[in-house]
Amino acid sequence: MMMRRISERAATGFSKNLILRSSASRFHGESLDSSVSPVLIPGVHVFHCQDAVGIVAKLSDCIAAKGGNILGYDVFVPENNNVFYSRSEFIFDPVKWPRQQMCEDFQAIAQRYGAMNSVVRVPSIDPKYKIALLLSKQDHCLVEMLHRWQDGKLPVDITCVISNHERASNTHVMRFLERHGIPYHYVAKTKDNKREDEILELVKDTDFLVLARYMQILSGNFLKGYGKDVINIHHGLLPSFKGGYPAKQAFDAGVKLIGATSHFVTEELDAGPIIEQMVESVSHRDNLRSFVQKSEDLEKKCLTKAIKSYCELRVLPYGTNKTVVF
Repeated sequence: MMMRRISERAATGFSKNLILRSSASRFHGESLDSSVSPVLIPGVHVFHCQDAVGIVAKLSDCIAAKGGNILGYDVFVPENNNVFYSRSEFIFDPVKWPRQQMCEDFQAIAQRYGAMNSVVRVPSIDPKYKIALLLSKQDHCLVEMLHRWQDGKLPVDITCVISNHERASNTHVMRFLERHGIPYHYVAKTKDNKREDEILELVKDTDFLVLARYMQILSGNFLKGYGKDVINIHHGLLPSFKGGYPAKQAFDAGVKLIGATSHFVTEELDAGPIIEQMVESVSHRDNLRSFVQKSEDLEKKCLTKAIKSYCELRVLPYGTNKTVVF
């Protein structure tokens, strides 16, 4: 595959008023704030269409014409595949370029090129993504996300937590949820009723779902009924271990490498497009407790990074079962 990056020298031809800095990672992570200027605020735009001459120039001129300034620009054109992906980070004056006008300007370019995807976000203006968290018995991913959310490090609004496992009211998690006004729903399935209709009703107003170690398979009917993205996390123990207590199976087998994978949920179990993967070495010095702790830590980090990347418009579909992650 081939990655195209736009340099400062190449950018000068697009507009005299445009300054394009080559470091596309300048605003990676938590840097999308309004500290750059008391007037200018940051925005992000992603674009996906068939490859053609002049797309970068058109998108850049769109921003420059409104007095905006591009701070980072990533372009990806796969080898032997006539498609174009881009992600730009820019600052602009919302008085000179109102939010609605920005949408219309980018939409005009999307129509011109028949774009499959064109999304713009202004973090300081746009509402945060609304999500629901689904989990079973294990709390480690949930706790990590709740604490990051509380600290303002996870750019989402958590509408509710849904579990097929009942929790006592005096637990740390339940006290936290009650203190912050986050509803908790215990929805236990039976052999004859998975109660997916009830879950769909609870999550109907969310933007996407997160399976934070939810040990149930979502049916194709549920995924079609929801119609939006669902992000999952699962461990990666090499080789694969099936059945109960896979971590103990892996520990007993002397596994030397553990991992975690975050991916989109499809009807095929654990086979959706991958967003993020992490690995870590383990050794004979690990006991079962440290082995499990390392595995859980990877899952927490992998899931929260995937969600953050998704909210920052870093994740785009590529083909039938891949992703581009800027």
